[in-house]
Parts: sequence; C-alpha cells; structure tokens
Amino acid sequence: MLYRIATLIQIAGVLVLTAGVSQVFEEHAYLVVVLGYVIMRLAMMAQWLRVARSSQGPERTMALRYAIGLCQIGWLGLLALPEADRPWVFLVMAPLEMAVPLYAERAHPTPWHPHHIAERYGLLTLIVLGETIAAATVAVQSGIDEHEALGELLPIAAGGLLIIFAAWWVYFAVPIHGHLRSNRQSFLWGYGHYLIFVSGAAIGAGLEVAVEQAVGKTHLSALSASAAVTLPTALFLLTVWALHSRFYKVGIAQQSVLPTTALLVVVCTFLGHWAVLAAGLVAALAVAAGVTLTALGAGPERGRGEESAAVPVL
Repeated sequence: MLYRIATLIQIAGVLVLTAGVSQVFEEHAYLVVVLGYVIMRLAMMAQWLRVARSSQGPERTMALRYAIGLCQIGWLGLLALPEADRPWVFLVMAPLEMAVPLYAERAHPTPWHPHHIAERYGLLTLIVLGETIAAATVAVQSGIDEHEALGELLPIAAGGLLIIFAAWWVYFAVPIHGHLRSNRQSFLWGYGHYLIFVSGAAIGAGLEVAVEQAVGKTHLSALSASAAVTLPTALFLLTVWALHSRFYKVGIAQQSVLPTTALLVVVCTFLGHWAVLAAGLVAALAVAAGVTLTALGAGPERGRGEESAAVPVL
C-alpha cells in the first residue's frame, strides 16, 4: 500500500511539473516546475530510503546515493537567483540530474530486464508518434474547415502519414533488447531516446507549421515550413540508426539505408510545397529497401541473442 501511495504522489508531482513548463518558456518562471519536482523527488526519496533500510553493503550505498537530495537543493536554489541567470543554471542542473543514476549505479547495479526496458521505451515512442498523428490531423482539419485548401493540404497529409508510418516501422524493426546487456549500453540507449522523443514530437509540430504555411496563416517561407518537417525527420532516422539499427546490420548496403535516407529527406526541404510529400515517399522507400534486403538474405546475424533474424532491418 505504501508503494502505491508513493507512486501516486510521484504522478501528482509530474503533473504539477508539466503544468509549469509553459511558464518556464514564456516567463522564465520556475516556481511551479520546481514545486512539482520537489513533490516527485520526496516520494522517490522515501522509496529509496525504504530500500536502504532493508539492504546492506553496496546495495545500501546505491539506495542512499539515489536518496540524497543534492540536486534538489540545486533546483530550490534556482528560485532565489535573478531571472536572467536561471536558464544558465538550468543547463547545469539538468545534466547533473541525469548523472545521478550513473553515480548511484557504480556502487551496485540495479537488476533490470532488457525485454521490459525495451518495451517501456517502445510504448513511450508509440505515445509520441500517436500525439504527432493527432496534431497533424487537427491541423489539416482546421485548414480544410477555414480555407478549403484541399489541394495544398493533401500532399502534406499524405507525406506526413508516410513519415510517421516509416518512423514507427524503423523503430520497431529490430529486437533491441538483445543489445541491452550492461548499464553502460542501457544508459547510452536510454538517454539517447531524448533525441527520439524530441524529434518525433517535432515532426508533429512541423506538420502543423507546414499546414499553416500552406493556407496562409503564417508568414514563414515554404523553405522554413518544409525544414520544420524534414529536419526532425532526418534527426529521428539518424538517432534510430545510431541507437538501434546499426548493431544489427550486415554489409554496406544495410548500413547505408537510414543515413542515406536522412540525407535525402534533408534535400527534400528545397522542393517547396512538395517537400513533405517527397520526404514521406523517401522514408517509405527506405522501409521497402529494408524489407527487400532482408528478403534477399542479408538479415541480422544469428547467434547474438536476438529472438529472430527474420525482421526487416533498417
């Protein structure tokens, strides 16, 4: 029961923190964000102190390192600083916060299951891509309702759908849990997902920008609106290649699929109003290339602990 109560408090803290994010960007006001962090952190400290009380040796040291609130003191100090200094302190505190697991796990690695970790991150990626589809749908619908610009919006809608489909395909094309064998690998893989989540969400925001530019609701140029879609798409493809696919590729052909696709997607930026559709077609062709290479027998190597060597490799 205590564990569930602490978990609910952590969730409440995250909700409070999320509610204050817009104030940070608009007003540089960190009060609500820090308050949410404190609520969440106190519940987490209680959990780790329970672990420390029932443990001994290196495991107890690890739990106490997680429970120490040095970063929390830093975040609270952020509120006392002048407004102009807060963004710089934030840039220091954020990496320090992310370094806590690296420091704590040196005493005693926490047991974890690769399949479970890969599934959790995969579900978060699905949520991000789902939100991207929802944002693009709303943008296209509002454009049609207000301007009846179906001819301008159809290429964006089709291209956006192809991009999101390809992003989903390439992310889940390999059983990545076979690569997660140590804390070092898992930390690099896990923290690397910041780029996946950011670029995935940016694709949806970019599609909204492209729609608004197509119907004349923004003064951005076609080049800028296209870049808002193509650049995060290229970043997503490159990050998935770096974190996932390159460990399962065989030969130059497979190794070059995603990097080449990312480059071609960037080139599509200069195609004006057809940029999004062209980027979507390029991404879809990358999926087809991966499936074809697998069908030709150039699949991932066996004997490395993967569940299957029959998945399309991108």
